[in-house]
Amino acid sequence: MAEYPITLDIEFPDKLSRLTTFFRYFMVIPQMVVLYFVGIAAGVVLFISWWAILFMGRYPRWAFDFVSGYLRWSTRVNGYSYYLTDKYPPFSMD
Repeated sequence: MAEYPITLDIEFPDKLSRLTTFFRYFMVIPQMVVLYFVGIAAGVVLFISWWAILFMGRYPRWAFDFVSGYLRWSTRVNGYSYYLTDKYPPFSMD
């Protein structure tokens, strides 16, 4: 089996809150709205970084940090909306 540079570890939730489970899709709407616009910006940054990699031969650090932060944030929000965790994701790329 090959080693992968990115791993995702998810622990099985023993018990989830019934109240937050009931309102989960309403609670995730603000996250999805903000992530939609950040995703558009990430697409623009990806396009710019593609040209930078093509001509300079390296990924600009600012672009890498932005895109990886977007990916972390969207993964947390998707995990929350798929009932994989009961912890509400912060509005943050950290």
